[in-house]
Amino acid sequence: MNSYNRREFLKAASVLSVGSFGLSFSLRKKYKPLLAFSSLGCPDWSLKTMVDFAVKHGYQGLELRGLLRELDLPKCPEFSTAQQISASKKLVTEKGLKFVNLGSSANLHLSVGVERTKQIDDAKRFIDLAAQLDCPYIRVFPNNFPKDQAHQQTMELISTGLLELGNYAKGGAVKVLLETHGDVVYTADIEAIMKAAAHPQVGLIWDILNMWTITKESPVIVYKKLKPYIEHTHIKNATLTDGKINYVLLQEGEVPIFDAIDLLVKDSYRGYFSFEWEKLWHPEIAEPEIALADYPLAMKKYFESRK
Repeated sequence: MNSYNRREFLKAASVLSVGSFGLSFSLRKKYKPLLAFSSLGCPDWSLKTMVDFAVKHGYQGLELRGLLRELDLPKCPEFSTAQQISASKKLVTEKGLKFVNLGSSANLHLSVGVERTKQIDDAKRFIDLAAQLDCPYIRVFPNNFPKDQAHQQTMELISTGLLELGNYAKGGAVKVLLETHGDVVYTADIEAIMKAAAHPQVGLIWDILNMWTITKESPVIVYKKLKPYIEHTHIKNATLTDGKINYVLLQEGEVPIFDAIDLLVKDSYRGYFSFEWEKLWHPEIAEPEIALADYPLAMKKYFESRK
């Protein structure tokens, strides 16, 4: 009797083990990453060209960082009137796409004064536009630690700026996201800012490259501290030569980008993996037709390798 029970137990355990593996495999197989690309990578494309390209290459979203080299999106003809905004939104949604983020140029490190007020007001204009486009996020920069301003003072200016913008967005569907950018790329600084700016409509864009190329902090360490705040990601890769960043296609760089992606996937990250190809700032890098077509293929290869 005991021998029989043991055999049955081992059999059941074996089935359970296989079942658990199958469930894990099934969950991994079902995970479908949401891919977007930033218009920073195609500065000379019209919105229609971006939409057509995104559909053809299997993207689900568009992140706008300017249109036809105009970075102040509310000034673009496509968004200059309620009628134009409606038409632009229709152009995107009818193809099954979504505006996923509007990248403002607003900097929050500036001290109180006319320029700071302008930066905050610019961010508010982006919040208003995002609301009309059913876009969930706008991006703001932290951005620098001025030498003539105390480190802690700058941190407080950034967090209070986020809170002001979060309150402005309160009651709507738009969240204000701080990008890991500029001098504000060390985990400890970012975590302190985000804790001080705790607000339901404030979050974080994790730009892995922006951080790692300066700090060399492991994505494991970064993610452990910042994951409560991460709503959106900027994905790109590069090599470093004498400290200079050389942007390359996703599978050709040395940034531990896939380590970061893996951490997000294991936690069933539901945001977008947005490819930020910095063509506008670096005209020497590959053309958008090459880089933006390569990204979904590289991501597909990565996800297939995890099955």
